[in-house]
This record gives sequence, C-alpha cells and structure tokens, in this order.
Amino acid sequence: MNIPEHRQAIDKLDLQIIKLLNERTRHVLAIGEIKHKAGEEIYAPHRERAVLNRICRRNPGPITNESLQAIYREVMSSALSLEKSMKIAYLGPEATFTHQAAIKKFGASLGYASQKTIADVFTEVSKNRADYGVVPVENSTEGVVTHTLDMFVDSDLKIVAQIVLRIQHCLLSNGPRSQIKKLFAHPQSLGQCRVWVQTNLPRVEIIETSSNARSAEQAAKQSGAAAIAGVLAAEKYNVDILEYDIQDNAANATRFLVLGRQCTPRTGHDRTSLMISIMDKVGALHNAIAAFRRYRINMTRIESRPSKRKAWEYFFFIDCDGHVEETKVSNAVAHLAEHCNFVKVLGSYPQAE
Repeated sequence: MNIPEHRQAIDKLDLQIIKLLNERTRHVLAIGEIKHKAGEEIYAPHRERAVLNRICRRNPGPITNESLQAIYREVMSSALSLEKSMKIAYLGPEATFTHQAAIKKFGASLGYASQKTIADVFTEVSKNRADYGVVPVENSTEGVVTHTLDMFVDSDLKIVAQIVLRIQHCLLSNGPRSQIKKLFAHPQSLGQCRVWVQTNLPRVEIIETSSNARSAEQAAKQSGAAAIAGVLAAEKYNVDILEYDIQDNAANATRFLVLGRQCTPRTGHDRTSLMISIMDKVGALHNAIAAFRRYRINMTRIESRPSKRKAWEYFFFIDCDGHVEETKVSNAVAHLAEHCNFVKVLGSYPQAE
C-alpha cells in the first residue's frame, strides 16, 4: 500500500471508531441512569480496574498497554462527564503533582477544584461540594504525609482508590544554569533532590515555597531564579526545563488517595486501610496485630501518630492486602476489635496499577 491508500484506510477506521465510541457511551449513560435511580455512585473504581486489566490482556500491539490505558482513561472520563457534572477536589494549586495524579486517575474531561490545604479537600467532599478528593499520603523517599493521616481521625470519608505517580523533578529556569542565584523549592521536593542540588547548585540561595507550582511561578517572574517542579508546572507558567529527572532516587514515587463517601466493592486484588487505638498495657500492639499472622494476611504498612487528645496516646494506621468483605479480613478486623479501644476501617480499594 502507498501513503494515500494507508490514509484512506485510516479515514475509514476513524469513522468506525467514532461510531463505536458513541455506541459505548450510550451504554455507559444507560448504566448511569440505572445507578442514579438506585442511589448508587456513578464512578466505580472496581469496574474501571476490570476494564483496564481486560483491554491490556487482549492487547495484541503495537500500541503499548500504557498508551492504551491512557486512551481508555480519556474515553471513560468523557463518558463520566456526560453522566454527571463531576467535580474533583485536590490539594493545589494547579499544576502540582497532586493535580497531575488526579488527571491521571479521572482524565481531562471532568471538573477540578484546587484547594489550599488537605483539610479543605476533606471538607469539600464531606459537604458534597465535590464528588471525590485527591490527597498525597506517602512518598517513597520522604515518607508519610502525616497531615493526611491525621484528617482521618474525625472524618467519615472513605478511601475509594489510590494512585501511584512516578515523580519526575525538573530544574526550571528561563536563564542559563550559570546565572542562577536562587532556587525556589517545596521542602518535600528539595528533600527528594538534595544530593543533586548540593552537587550542581552548591552556592545558590534556597527559598522554600508552599508548592511546586508556586516555585515555578516565582522562577518565571524573576531573573536569575530557578525552581524544582514538574513538567506540568513548567507548561503552565511557561518556564524552560534545563534538566529532567534531578531527583536523587530514580524510583521516586508518591502515593495518593482518592476520597469518597461510599466503600468500593471488591475486585479480587484490593488493599484495606485501618486506623486503630490500642489499650495502654504491655503487649497490646503485639496482641492486636497478631490477627494478621493468624489469618495469613500481608500487612504492608503501619504508621503511628499522636492522638492529640491525650499525652502519649497513639493511633496506628495499618494497610493490608485484601478487602474487608473477604472473610479472613473481616475476621482479622473482629480480632482487632477485641484488643483495641477502637477500630476504624478507612476503606477497601483496588491496588494501584
């Protein structure tokens, strides 16, 4: 086939794709109407995961699974926007990694609402001013985001999904590196790039900012200034990228949580998050978490936080494999209740891609 013939074939295929996409969307809208009448949530992370897994299993190539998932993400996002005018609250400002994570999860067709604080994200969702919220919870280099954990103490919101985003830090500046006199950086980002900065910009003045987007904004306004931020922030504030991947750890990633008001059904490949408060006696924590060994459940994380209600009283945040609807997980939760002052299930949700 020559080029005109290939192009003619592409045009015919495009017409078929348009027809099929609209047919698919009509089915999605019909399901949404049934869900609306039943009072169910429109967004279904478990179904989304099943669709993405299925298309990847049946993908013969040459399109990569990653590219195919990105295409389907936008197909599903477009359908969601037609089903309901959905709003996603996220820790802002715009062009932060949290914003990028939210778009990765929900696609570009939905409405996004930047929030100043993690508490504001929780409030927007709990007061029904947003359908879902996205907040950071853990970085592979810098560790847990404690304020996110603290918010769960008094919140009834559930974790309905998680997002793992590879963090690519860049050096942004509209001037050459030799003329950089000050570097704007969020403390977390600076911590993830500390060795690179000390090696490559040892004499620059470091100015801490409230977000990566704010860093990029300042670098765009001032001569002799640079910022540590991501590609999205560089695009928004029109700042040149001088260096890519300046993070010290090539595997640097951040885990984000999606907050909702209803629990997510099981998928067969889930994670459950719990919060417990143990009794003040010898061996209390050991006796409590023995449930995970007893029922052969993999406990993937445990973090302690001061309760802020009583001196030397702590909450423990636990992640484990499985869904709370599974017998062994529900048995483990019942066992925990026998050895703790209280147990709170924060959510069961699909494991990250």
